[in-house]
Amino acid sequence: MTTTSGPTDARPLAVRVADDLRMRIETADLAAGQQLPTLDAIAEQYRSSLAVARKAMELLRAQGLVVTRQGKGTFVRGRARTRRHGIDRYSRSRWRSGTPILTGEAEKQGYQADQVIRELAEVPAPGVVAERLGLRPGEPVWVRRRTTRIDDRPNQLADSYYPLDVIEGTLIREENTGPGGGFARLEDAGHTLERICEELSVRMPNPNEVMLLELPPGTPVVDLTRTTRDSTGRAVEVMLTVIAGDMATFYYDFPIPD
Repeated sequence: MTTTSGPTDARPLAVRVADDLRMRIETADLAAGQQLPTLDAIAEQYRSSLAVARKAMELLRAQGLVVTRQGKGTFVRGRARTRRHGIDRYSRSRWRSGTPILTGEAEKQGYQADQVIRELAEVPAPGVVAERLGLRPGEPVWVRRRTTRIDDRPNQLADSYYPLDVIEGTLIREENTGPGGGFARLEDAGHTLERICEELSVRMPNPNEVMLLELPPGTPVVDLTRTTRDSTGRAVEVMLTVIAGDMATFYYDFPIPD
């Protein structure tokens, strides 16, 4: 065992074994996609029982560092972690160029991004959406539900809600919104976008989110609520997003206000 353990170390042996393997993963001594030794080999290396080796693997799985594939073994989990460039990601020049925000952001960092439409429908406005759109709870709105993926792994569930009169006659009702996406179509309809507010909170996922985002045990999610307003101050879109917590870094760089 490495220097992470010693005769005065009070940590349980399974924790010491897991910490040692975690350090090897974080320093890329065990690279993404690499198969870990068998439980027998780990027990022999750390002079422990199989029960201790098994518990160490459980700890690493709970931390989202390894995945076990039935009949194949346990592997270091690869993680495509993209940086969300805060304010800059919404620059008009970016989405007016015809490249979707997420796609352009991912490609700039060496990843591939795409999305799957889960639903296009007229639905009753959830309370949090109605409040931000200035509508009555349950009033009809249009929703676009998407699952976005980074390098073929789901990274977020993004549900955008729009007042019906705002998107009447636009491609926002269609699967393909055209170059520039929903933001461009809102401006084409006469709503010059002026302000975006993002609210973030962290929680543990529900079972449906675990399934849709293919989350390993112990992985939290980030709730991001985005409200987009036009030049008149009207909220024209509210997006409720659930982001896999191990796949995003939030980056903000801005002048200090007076």
